[in-house]
Amino acid sequence: MIEPSDILNDKLYRGFLRHMDDEDIKRSHNFGDRYENIYISSDKIPEIETVLLQVIDSASEILNKPATELKAGLWFNAMGKGQVTTAHRHDDYDELLSAVYYVRIPENSGNLILSEHNIRAEVTPRDGMFMFFPPDMLHEVTVNNSEEMRLSLGINIGPK
Repeated sequence: MIEPSDILNDKLYRGFLRHMDDEDIKRSHNFGDRYENIYISSDKIPEIETVLLQVIDSASEILNKPATELKAGLWFNAMGKGQVTTAHRHDDYDELLSAVYYVRIPENSGNLILSEHNIRAEVTPRDGMFMFFPPDMLHEVTVNNSEEMRLSLGINIGPK
């Protein structure tokens, strides 16, 4: 957890709301009525750098590699009522590790499902929590049954 996560998360959430409709924002993975990936730079939301620094430090420990040899990129994933994030992997390029950081997770707004072979784990996230997993692990998010937006940061870590 990043401390104090409530202050950081408030800044990330407000920054997302302020910039989510900017014309220069890259969006990808359009499924139905939303883009699963919304890329907003730290130029617009400086607090993103705080998350990236923590990610690199944690990934360095998990991967047993010097932080100076790692880089990380991230995107916002906003889910409204009734929306899901479909099952997918992050092993398209040179990813060494994947992660998610939870910015705003209302009650009943979706759980993370991690699947590998015949094993399935369901994680109930909370604001300020990090979850790290292998990039080739199949994962998805169950339906957001709350009336509020669920906001997280998808993250990939690779070699510098």
